[in-house]
Amino acid sequence: MKLRYLLIVYFILGCIFDAFAQTKYKYLVLLKDKDGSPYSVNSPLVYLSQKAIDRRFKQGITIKISDLPPNPTYISSIQKTGATVIYKSRWMNAVLVEASETQKNTILALPQVKGIEFNRPLKKTRQTLFKDKFSEENTESLNYGDATAQIQLLGADVMHNQGFHGEGMLVALLDDGFLNVNTSACLQHVVQQNKIVKVYDFVDNDNTVYSQGGHGTAVLSTMAGYIDNQMISHAFGASVALFRTEDIASESPLEEANWLFAAEMADSLGADIISSSLGYSTFNNSADNYTPTMMDGKTALSTRAADLATERGIVVIISAGNSGNDPSWQIITAPADADSVLAVGAVTRTGNYASFSSRGNSADGRTKPDVVAVGSGTALCNTLGFASTSYGTSFSAPLVAGLVAGFWQANPHLTAQEVTRCIRKSGHQFASPTIQLGYGYANFSRANTVAKNEFSISAIEPNADLVSIKILPSSKADVELKFSNILINNNLRINFIQQSTKQIIYQDTFTLTANQTTKTISLDTLTPDILLRIEDLTQQKTLKIIRW
Repeated sequence: MKLRYLLIVYFILGCIFDAFAQTKYKYLVLLKDKDGSPYSVNSPLVYLSQKAIDRRFKQGITIKISDLPPNPTYISSIQKTGATVIYKSRWMNAVLVEASETQKNTILALPQVKGIEFNRPLKKTRQTLFKDKFSEENTESLNYGDATAQIQLLGADVMHNQGFHGEGMLVALLDDGFLNVNTSACLQHVVQQNKIVKVYDFVDNDNTVYSQGGHGTAVLSTMAGYIDNQMISHAFGASVALFRTEDIASESPLEEANWLFAAEMADSLGADIISSSLGYSTFNNSADNYTPTMMDGKTALSTRAADLATERGIVVIISAGNSGNDPSWQIITAPADADSVLAVGAVTRTGNYASFSSRGNSADGRTKPDVVAVGSGTALCNTLGFASTSYGTSFSAPLVAGLVAGFWQANPHLTAQEVTRCIRKSGHQFASPTIQLGYGYANFSRANTVAKNEFSISAIEPNADLVSIKILPSSKADVELKFSNILINNNLRINFIQQSTKQIIYQDTFTLTANQTTKTISLDTLTPDILLRIEDLTQQKTLKIIRW
């Protein structure tokens, strides 16, 4: 009898252990290389849209091996273990898989696999948060007239008066969903004018972004909402892509992986701007937690993803976070610590620091936040489509995204890095940044002044770097450029850009030699619509921008 009892106990325990062993978790599997890939940098239309290719080409950014999708053969090997491959990352050469412990160990033994991000699952069992992750951002309905303060603080009224509302710009928003956007009166112009070019839910792996997530709706309305005489946003003319990456029921690094996949989709669509009002610091599983010292621009998964996006010629705008009053954290949260992004803090309508806004600097000492905008009493629309107000850096960030859209529309010859520099230098306290406000509140007119002074479009005349510029007699438009000897051995790049189409019609990268300081370019035509951009890649600066 005793033996029979023990056998039953062992059987039950065995079933429990077997069930535990078969529990499936999600892992970001890192692959070793892209050797033998069927994809090529010479055929990018297979994995990038023409708009994405044009955006790179316009800024002189080449297609790299890191732009290629993961090797399908490697993915097939992983699938043969029985694991499910959910998403693929070109930039990190990785795949998100759902696998049991046994399958995970088999995957790690594959010769093509480098390892697993963080050496642990991105997410274990679903846990419900006891604290609302957007707790600083509860919206209250108010029947007020307009968004004058937040518009004027950033100079968007001047921007609008000059005819720039974000037309022709594509902004990707990454958030928790976009509840009722398709029916909201505040956003009907976006829907009716077909300005929503793409939607995707990376949490549920479908297209149902309109059925949940009021936070994303409020964020979108802050940037693109329009109710005449009530609430007009900075970039109501922009096109948008809406991506759900955040699961409001839990907090895990899986959401950072979702952020990566959404950023890559934004890139492949040809997005000009990514705006994300999400931040990552602590998680349901404390083993996954970041610490303030990890906000160093290189540790967090979302931070690395954000910088990879900027390398593709995308301006990335991130909310700084709402931890200013939290003594255990206080500073910015990932991915706002990324080096090349615009991290946006919050001020009141009168431009004073909002105490909840996360402070700088980054753990490695860089100025953060980069700029600020109204995040205390921000005018926006709620999920019912009515004008309202709310609080949080979640709403200061899309204001800056709207400013960037209009500013870049007004200055299409600029690269993403140049746009970011102009916005930073437009801060009202650029010369004396603080940990509360960074460089201060950005401004359209000041950014235009920076662009004019540092990246101006000049007449056809020589300068210290360019000895002479000639248009030669020819049946075509032949241009002769003679460079200064001080540039010998420097790597230079020449772009001829047609402004109306934002297309590069000629590009050449070369090293200037003592034997050849003159360059002759033959074009089909030269019109006032064409810009010549000359860059010194060695010194990482633009030498001259010329309009014919």
